[in-house]
Amino acid sequence: MLTVHQFPCLSDNYGFLLHDTDSHETVCIDTPDAAEYLHQAEAKGWRITQIWNTHWHPDHAGGNEAIKEATGCSVTAPAGDADKIAAVDRTVSHGDHVAIGNHHAQVIDVSGHTMGHIAYHLPNAGMAFVGDSLFALGCGRMFEGTPPQFWDSLKRLRALPGDTTLYCAHEYTAANAKFALHADPDNASLQTYVEEITAKRAKDVPTVPFPLSREIATNPFLRADAPELQAKWGGSAPYETFAALRAAKDNF
Repeated sequence: MLTVHQFPCLSDNYGFLLHDTDSHETVCIDTPDAAEYLHQAEAKGWRITQIWNTHWHPDHAGGNEAIKEATGCSVTAPAGDADKIAAVDRTVSHGDHVAIGNHHAQVIDVSGHTMGHIAYHLPNAGMAFVGDSLFALGCGRMFEGTPPQFWDSLKRLRALPGDTTLYCAHEYTAANAKFALHADPDNASLQTYVEEITAKRAKDVPTVPFPLSREIATNPFLRADAPELQAKWGGSAPYETFAALRAAKDNF
C-alpha cells in the first residue's frame, strides 16, 4: 500500500513523501527543503531511500545533496535537466519507469516549464506527481520551452485516466482561479469549483491534491482546444490559443 504524506515548506511549496508500507521504502518527490523533509520523515518513522526530481529549479532539487548525505538515498532526475541537478545517480526520460517496492511509476515528458521537466504517474495507485507542469486551474510559466512543446505536455497529462489524483508542487490555486474566471467566465463547472476553492482557502485548507477530471472541465490551459476558448483568445491551432492564455496569465 502506498501512502502520501503532504506538508507545506518554503513559502508556498508542498513537500511529498511517498511511502510503501510493504517494502518500507520512502521516496522524496522533489527536495525544496532538506531540513523539513528529514524532519517529516523522522516524525513518521520512515527511512528515505530515494529522491525523484521533476525538474532542476532549486525549490525542487535544492535539497538533494543534504538529504542524500543524511540518508544514503539514491537520486533519480530528468535526463533533460540533469546537468543542473546535484547528486544524481540515475537519469530518466519519457517512457522510462521507476519503482518504489513493487509499485511502478511511468515517466512522462511534461517539458515546457523547463526543457527536461517530467512527471511520475503511478497507474495502479491512481496518482501522478506533476511538479510545476500543471497546477489546479493553472500551469507553470513557460520559462524554457515553446508553446507547441508545452501544449503537447499538457495533452499527455490530460490523456491520463480522469480519476487520477494529481499532486502539484505549489499552493497557487486561489490566484489561478481568478485568472481562470477571467479566461473562461461562462464555465459553470469552473464557477462551482472556484466557490469551493475560496471556502477551502478561507479555512487554510490545501487545494492539493485534486482530480484530473475536474481540471479537464475547468482548467483553461487544458482547454485550449475548446471552441469557446479559441473564439475568445484566438489562435488557429490549440497551441496558439495556449500561448495566448499563458501570455495573458503572465501579465494578469
